[in-house]
Amino acid sequence: MRPPRPRPTVVERELELMLVLSPGHGVPVPALLGYRTDDPYAVHITFHIHSGHPVHWTFARELLVEGGFRLCGHGDVRVWPSKTDGRSVVLMSLSGPDGDALLEAPTAQVSAWLERTLRAVPPGTEGGQLGIDDGLAELLAR
Repeated sequence: MRPPRPRPTVVERELELMLVLSPGHGVPVPALLGYRTDDPYAVHITFHIHSGHPVHWTFARELLVEGGFRLCGHGDVRVWPSKTDGRSVVLMSLSGPDGDALLEAPTAQVSAWLERTLRAVPPGTEGGQLGIDDGLAELLAR
């Protein structure tokens, strides 16, 4: 019998994103960035829009890491660095069945949060968090 798995570490950060409506015009959107060590490849973003129903997006942590340096992603999620009014920002283009959104996030806040996720689960060690080796060993032992 294997020992119980430890409770996952959760790394969260509340911040205000800007929903870009047109060049130079946007609306602030409160958001929660979330990361869980039991889902080590993914980041979760919850947008608190005024409809009363939060909007949830999940995509690869690697997209947010790489997107701080260069354009990355394709399909539903694309991320890239930019400057707005002299400030460094990370832009996220999200496309879904209900529409498209371009969101701007402050680079410093996103980077600080990402650093915490990378300390919790360093790149390349994500697979070890899933317990696949333990499960496989248990199956083979039977």
